[in-house]
Amino acid sequence: MFDIQEELKKLPAKPGVYLMHNDKDEIIYVGKARILKNRVRQYFQSSYKRSVKIEHMVSHIAYFEYIITDSELEALVLECNLIKEHRPHYNTMLKDDKSYPYIRVTVQEEYPRILFCRNVRRDKSRYFGPYTSAGAVKETIELIHKVYKIRNCNRALPRDIGKERPCLYHQIKQCDAPCQGWISSEQYRSNVDRAIRFLNGDDKTLLNDLEEKMKAAAEQMEFEEAAEYRDLIQNVRRIGEKQKINDTGGDDRDIIAMAKADDEAVIAIFFIRNGKLLGRDHFHMGGIGDSEKNEIMMDFIKQFYMGTPFIPREILTQEEIPDKEILEKWLSDKRGTKVSLLTPKRGSKHQMMELAQKNAQNILTKDGEKLKREESRTIGAVKELEQLLGIRGLNRMEAFDISNTNGYENVASMVVFERGKARRSDYRKFKIRTVAGPDDYRCMEEALERRFSHGLRETKERQEQGKDVELGSFTRFPDVLMMDGGKGQVNVALRVLEKLKLDIPVCGMVKDDFHRTRGLYYNNEIIQFPKNSEAFRMITRLQDEAHRFAIEYHKSLRSKGQVHSVLDDIKGVGPARRKALMKHFKDIGKIRHAAVEELMEAEGITKKVAEEIYTFFHREKIVQ
Repeated sequence: MFDIQEELKKLPAKPGVYLMHNDKDEIIYVGKARILKNRVRQYFQSSYKRSVKIEHMVSHIAYFEYIITDSELEALVLECNLIKEHRPHYNTMLKDDKSYPYIRVTVQEEYPRILFCRNVRRDKSRYFGPYTSAGAVKETIELIHKVYKIRNCNRALPRDIGKERPCLYHQIKQCDAPCQGWISSEQYRSNVDRAIRFLNGDDKTLLNDLEEKMKAAAEQMEFEEAAEYRDLIQNVRRIGEKQKINDTGGDDRDIIAMAKADDEAVIAIFFIRNGKLLGRDHFHMGGIGDSEKNEIMMDFIKQFYMGTPFIPREILTQEEIPDKEILEKWLSDKRGTKVSLLTPKRGSKHQMMELAQKNAQNILTKDGEKLKREESRTIGAVKELEQLLGIRGLNRMEAFDISNTNGYENVASMVVFERGKARRSDYRKFKIRTVAGPDDYRCMEEALERRFSHGLRETKERQEQGKDVELGSFTRFPDVLMMDGGKGQVNVALRVLEKLKLDIPVCGMVKDDFHRTRGLYYNNEIIQFPKNSEAFRMITRLQDEAHRFAIEYHKSLRSKGQVHSVLDDIKGVGPARRKALMKHFKDIGKIRHAAVEELMEAEGITKKVAEEIYTFFHREKIVQ
């Protein structure tokens, strides 16, 4: 159980990003903080004034987590990336996919310009960024113009030299007027090269120069000019701060670091996609004894990438990995192209590695016991289930449920658990097309046949196209299929699988008279759970999740006005007879169980119509 007040005490006094979750494990808010300890606490202080939206958001927080960064600037970039990735309900930032600003140097021109832009084009220009402050970028470009006298006009030089008089920027001493030929191409290019060195991070010389000018202006009582230099110095420092959270290389890579203590270790992995940190995860590894860090990391890499569908081009590790060449070949074969295992020693990749290691150490220190409980709740529960069923290698479980309103607008839900955790990105919903009326078995048969037929068809198509099969939306089949019901539902699933020539174990999630999970129907027998076992709790969560997802989908259809009375589907029953039936019986359930003679008691219901109604509600179902 997550104790918010206790977890608040553990917050570090460091910059970072925090993620608020609701009781469904959904991320509902992502924020950044200069000091996590102070910022996150404010949400839970009654004395702190909050907006109505934030007040409402706080009421839905079940737990929170956070990522430590090296600076508030890094926290801001990471916050933007996470908001863009997860789209939390209570965030309002960057909903329009706003792009980051860049500085563009047109080095392909004889007299280059230094410009502000938001898109990186495939031209011969050099781009610097992305940056997070558009204002700081513009002020930095203005600074470069003041110091290095770089032009920003659109004149075609040297073709148009001398054709027009110099512009205002020459008059205010921010341009050396190459348009008049008053500076040679070589000298101008030298100024551009010095500006590029500054943009590359060599700002020490420029800062010293500006500080001297600021002091000189202050000594001459030119305080406004001194203040201008002071502001420019601050912008130079802000724009020059390293943005380790963004890797402008635009590549896909995973960064793996670890923290180790006694018989436990935590592996932290950062996922860089298209040059942006879009997420991270951590894994607890127990029973490591006196193993070396590089051995632990090698074991993790083998276990993790065995089950993950995507392998990036580069995997950066904190430690040199034993059997590196063999691992690289194995990973390259799985990916289909070259995969490199690298251990950076310096530069931005090494800085990102240090950041991952800090997060691993923080998690190990703060959440050691919590990680053990989570592992028992998820992976431990899966291992218990393997023992109960006698099935090895359980990883992916799919559960199905049916929902309708008195037999009309049938829908089916498919939920997925992997390693004991919900994998919501793989959830699917089906609007039943071929079944009218209340027939859960036929509805389930249609849903299953559509799910697995789609998967087989997509697998074939991806194989023919030479694509990775496991990356398809339906191509990953479950290791065990969980049906919401007993023998009848299991038989439906087995019949579908046999028809499609698939060999997948099928279990029925059986409930007691109080609608609580009591066991699994597997291989023609009921397997009872110890009520306090983690496997029992996991199956209960899986069953409840399938039920919830089906009902939510059905509610969404009702809210759109797409559900009408089941009576409308009965031959001979129009608006008048439907109204008469409801007036006489008061409840659709009584109509469902009424005999033909009882139905004829309602006004306007003939014997023929009564027989149609009776037949509709008593049609033969699939034999269990």
